[in-house]
Amino acid sequence: MTAPVSAREILICSIAKLLDGSRHVAVGASSPIPAAGAMLLRALKDEMRAEKVRVSILGSVEHNFFTNGSAELFDCAGQGRIDAFFLGGGQIDGVGNINLVGVGDYPRSSVRWPGSFGSAYLYFVVPRVILFREEHTPRVFVDRVDFISAPGVSEPGVYRTGGPYALLTGKGLFSFDRTRPGFRLESVHPGHSLKEIKEATGFEFDHNDDLSITPTPDAATLKLLRGRVLDELHETYPDFAAQMRREISAGATSA
Repeated sequence: MTAPVSAREILICSIAKLLDGSRHVAVGASSPIPAAGAMLLRALKDEMRAEKVRVSILGSVEHNFFTNGSAELFDCAGQGRIDAFFLGGGQIDGVGNINLVGVGDYPRSSVRWPGSFGSAYLYFVVPRVILFREEHTPRVFVDRVDFISAPGVSEPGVYRTGGPYALLTGKGLFSFDRTRPGFRLESVHPGHSLKEIKEATGFEFDHNDDLSITPTPDAATLKLLRGRVLDELHETYPDFAAQMRREISAGATSA
């Protein structure tokens, strides 16, 4: 029997759809779900014999053509040769600002995170930045971030080719309108509700009255994800791939 579709599989398939049309997708370190989504898009395009999709995953040997790590990633992005990238944050607010530094008044932050690294640069030059955070709680999605590691929008006259394209969380999928600016809830993941998302989000967002449910993958896509994609993902994220396989096996057994 086939195991039921898991919440993480829905996220991976949602990412693949958001990336459609990208020729080169870059993924930072410690990002197994975005990496799986990029690999799924590549596998789907190969099945259709469509234009090849290049996937560059920092920290990977097999799925990374860079030879100089993040320095080459930044050069490539600045030259316009990366179509999509992923950013997260300890805090994300309603205009797409992200905080990777810490909670409280900087520099006396009560909680410190790893730091901004190259997030501000990539946010400005990569045209399709997908904000991804599996946890969807008021402590993450705040009215205003305590520190702006990377701004979601810029003042008129600031040259900027990149910015937020969408926000994907464990509860729903949002698009981003740079002219407003702000988020719009496009779909709610199975098992969740608009009321739940509003209670878990510290900023206001637009939405339709008749919200759609985030679609689950069809049988062919699910087969690719559970086969080829998990095989490829194992090289960079062996623990995550093994965990997903255990979940699939347990689900098939219980079904």
